[in-house]
Amino acid sequence: MQFPLSISDIGLWIAVMAIILLLTSELMSAYSGYFGDFAIDKTRIRLVALILGAAFTVTVMLQVITPL
Repeated sequence: MQFPLSISDIGLWIAVMAIILLLTSELMSAYSGYFGDFAIDKTRIRLVALILGAAFTVTVMLQVITPL
């Protein structure tokens, strides 16, 4: 039985999640003055987004290294 997702599908999902998390952390830091403090830690969201960005880079490198 094969895994239904390829490495490129997983890499695309990781990249989209990283972009969403980075946008969320930036919007939270921009609007924290208007709405007060948020219950979610902005630095933790940014750290997870950077880890996902690194994971995306790893998936791209795996696609470059492994032949089809």
